[in-house]
Amino acid sequence: QVQLVDSGGGLVQAGDSLRLSCYASGNTQAISAMGWFRQAPGKDRELVASITWITGSTTYADSVKGRFTISKDNAKNMVYLQMDSLKPEDTAVYLCAASSRLFGFQRVADFGSWGQGTQVTVSS
Repeated sequence: QVQLVDSGGGLVQAGDSLRLSCYASGNTQAISAMGWFRQAPGKDRELVASITWITGSTTYADSVKGRFTISKDNAKNMVYLQMDSLKPEDTAVYLCAASSRLFGFQRVADFGSWGQGTQVTVSS
């Protein structure tokens, strides 16, 4: 079992930046990839970005490419999401997630552990 605690959300204006953090504990050796998802009211949970734990290979949703950057610190069991040029459309609860799959790392079902979520609100 992996436990995740995410943090760093807040209320910002359009164009501002935020940095989200996620700390993993428990059976962290089982982690093959970590990701950030977001869920806005009335919308499905969607993948924002993912990163493989060993190689650092990343994927991004088309809507955030060029604006968001996912990174990790394996020694600290941390994953980060740097969000720049935020837009009101980015407003959502952001959740970090961990996967033990060999590959995939795109769907909600690919991730077995979840953080509690941190609210990001971007005003215009």
